[in-house]
Amino acid sequence: MSDHHIPSARIERTRRGQQHFVSDVDETGLGAVDAVADDSAPSSMWGEAWKSLRRRPLFWISAFIILFAVLLSLFPGLFTSQDPRYCELSRSLGDPTSGHIFGFDRQGCDIYSRVVYGARASVTVGIFTTIAVVLIGGVLGSLAGFLGGWLDSLISRITDIFFAVPLLLAAIVIMQMFKEHRTVWMVVIVLSAFGWTQIARITRGAVMSAKNEEFVTAARATGASRWRILTSHILPNAMAPIIVYATVALGTFIVAEASLSFMGIGLPPSIVSWGGDISQAQTSLRTQPMVLFYPALALALTVLSFIMMGDAVREALDPKARKK
Repeated sequence: MSDHHIPSARIERTRRGQQHFVSDVDETGLGAVDAVADDSAPSSMWGEAWKSLRRRPLFWISAFIILFAVLLSLFPGLFTSQDPRYCELSRSLGDPTSGHIFGFDRQGCDIYSRVVYGARASVTVGIFTTIAVVLIGGVLGSLAGFLGGWLDSLISRITDIFFAVPLLLAAIVIMQMFKEHRTVWMVVIVLSAFGWTQIARITRGAVMSAKNEEFVTAARATGASRWRILTSHILPNAMAPIIVYATVALGTFIVAEASLSFMGIGLPPSIVSWGGDISQAQTSLRTQPMVLFYPALALALTVLSFIMMGDAVREALDPKARKK
C-alpha cells in the first residue's frame, strides 16, 4: 500500500540523524489566558491623575514647599518667638546672632521673624484672590459656554474689556484711589476685580467642548434639567484646565501683591509682607545684600512651588502628556 492511502497522522518517517521531540500538551485554554479581572473598580480621570502625580518628585517637592508656606502663614508662632514689629535702631544692619539667625534690617528688626510673618499676608492674598477669580470667572465662563446666544456675546465682550486692562496697572490705579483703606482684603478685591478674565475664557472653552460629548446627550435623553447637566456632568469634566490655571495663577497673585507693596501702594508698613521688606531693603543692597536676599528667596521659592505644582498637575491631567 502506498503512503498516499495511509492517513497523514499515522505516517512516521525518521531519517538518520533526525529525532522527533513532542512537547507536553498545554491544558490552559485561550479563554483562561486572555481573561482579565472584571471585579476591579473602573479608574477615573482623577484616579489616573493621582497615580501619575505621586510618582513625580516635582510634585512632592512643590507640595512640601507649599505646605511649609501655608504652615508659616497659619502658625508663625511655631517657627519664631520674636516680634517682627519690635525694632531697635542700635541693632541696625547687625550681623546674625543667637536667636536672630538672619541678622537685622536697617530699622533693627529681626529679619527671620519678618520673613516668617511675611508669609501670612502674601499667602492669604494669593489663596483668597485665586478663590475669588475662580468663582467669578468660573460662573461667567460656564454660563457663556453652556447657554450661548446673546448671553455668550455679552459676557465675551465684557471679558474682552477687562482683559484689555493690564492687571498690575489697574491695581495701581485703584489702590491709589483707596490709600486710606490699604488692607489685605482690599488687595484681594482689587486683584479679583481684574484677574478673572483668563479663567473665564478657559472655563468657557472647556464647557463648550464638554457639552458636545455623548454623555451630555445621554443626560438630556434621560430628562435631566439644564442645571443638573451643567453642574453634574459638564463642570466635573471641564475642571482639569481650570485647576491647572488656578494653581499657576496663585503664584501670580502673590507676585502682584509683592509688586504693589514694593511700590508702596499695596499693604501698609504696619502689615509685614515680603514685598514691603524687599522695598525697604533697597537702600541696603550694596552694603548688606542679605537683608534683601532672605525675603526675596522666600517669595521666589513660594511662587516657584506653585508654578511647579501647576506643571505637574497639567501633565497628570493631560492624557497626551501622561506616560503609559
